[in-house]
Amino acid sequence: MLCGREIFEKMNELGSKRIPFLFLIDFLKTKGKIIPLNDFQNEIQFEIQSENEKLKSEIQFKKYPISFEEYQKQFQIVQENILLGNSYLTNLTCATPIEINLSLEEIYIYSQARYKLLWKENFVCFSPETFVKIQDGMIYSYPMKGTIDASVENAEEKILNDPKEKAEHYTIVDLIRNDLSKVAKKVSVPKFRYLEEIKTNQKTLLQVSSEVRGELPDNFHEKLGDIFDELLPAGSISGAPKDKTVEIILEAEIYDRNFYTGVFGVFDGKNLDSAVMIRFIEQSQSGLIFKSGGGITHQSSAEDEYQEMIDKIYVPIN
Repeated sequence: MLCGREIFEKMNELGSKRIPFLFLIDFLKTKGKIIPLNDFQNEIQFEIQSENEKLKSEIQFKKYPISFEEYQKQFQIVQENILLGNSYLTNLTCATPIEINLSLEEIYIYSQARYKLLWKENFVCFSPETFVKIQDGMIYSYPMKGTIDASVENAEEKILNDPKEKAEHYTIVDLIRNDLSKVAKKVSVPKFRYLEEIKTNQKTLLQVSSEVRGELPDNFHEKLGDIFDELLPAGSISGAPKDKTVEIILEAEIYDRNFYTGVFGVFDGKNLDSAVMIRFIEQSQSGLIFKSGGGITHQSSAEDEYQEMIDKIYVPIN
C-alpha cells in the first residue's frame, strides 16, 4: 500500500515509461495501490467497459438504513454550512448494513456495470460513473448528478425540470470544468444533461450525466500522477468549493469512506480509463456495508435525500 504523494509519484514513474498499470486511490488521497499489469495478482479483479455475458442469479437482499432522525442530524450540519456560504453543494453519504445471499465475489461476477472491481475480503464496486478518460491526448469526464425511478410518471421530464436537480448538476459540471482546466486546455461541455438507464435488482433508474472534455499536453503520460493529484477528490462525490466541502463531509459523516468514492482505473501504456468508486459494498467485522448518498444544496429536502440514499442501495443483477 502506498501513502499520500507516493501514489502519484509511482503513477508518474510508470506513465513516463509507458508501463500499463491498475490504480486504486481512496477518497482522501491518503492511500492507494499502483499495480503494473505484468505483475498482477488474484487479490484484485477488475473489468472496465465490460461487455460480459449477462448472468442471472436469484437474489435475497435486505437493507437496514439509519433512521431518518439520525440522517437528519447529519443533513442539518450540511445545510447549516450551506446557509453560511461554506458550500454550494455537499455530497452526504451513509453506511448501511445489508444482507445478501451472495458473496463479494459472486456479486462481482453477476453484476452488470460499466466498471467493476473486486478486492477480495475487502470490497466490491460496480460503478456506472466514469471519473476521467484519456484518449488520443484528450481528457474526458462524465459527471453524474440526478437520479429518479424510471417507473415514476413522466420521470424523464420530472428529473430534467426539477429545480434542485438542475442546480446541482450545473454546479458539478462547472466544478468539473474548472478542475479539468487545471490540467488541460480548450475545456468544453459538448453534451449537457443527457439521460442514461441503469437496471437494478429492484427497479430501473434514470441517471442524468454530462460530458466535459479538454486537450492535454503531449507529455501527459509523464504527469499522470500529477493530473490525478490535482483532480482528486472527484467533484461529483465531494462538492463545491471542494476543499471546504471535504471538511464539512468529515464533520457530518459518522463513518470512514475509505476507498468508497475514491477512484480506480487502468493506464494501458497510451490511454487511460477510470471510475468513481460508487455503488460499493464493503466487508466489515460485523457484516456487509453498502455505502451510498447524494448531493445536498440549499433547495434539498431531508426526506427526499434520505430516500435517494436508500434507493441507491442496490445490486445491478437481473
